[in-house]
Amino acid sequence: MSIGIQEITLILIVILLLFGAKRIPELARAFGRASYEFKKAKETIKKEAEELTEELKDKPEEFKPQDNPQEPQV
Repeated sequence: MSIGIQEITLILIVILLLFGAKRIPELARAFGRASYEFKKAKETIKKEAEELTEELKDKPEEFKPQDNPQEPQV
């Protein structure tokens, strides 16, 4: 199931009626900026995760579970 040309046309007409022709470029710019920021944040998180993975590979003995973990004091 995919969106056809009729559905896209209907969505565009509704957007035009709701926001008006003057506001559409502003909304498109805001959407573009938001998607750019999202992509940038996603890449940053991916890079940090890869760095942590490499760090874990370099120092595995520091992150091994303890043989006899102590129970927390209540």
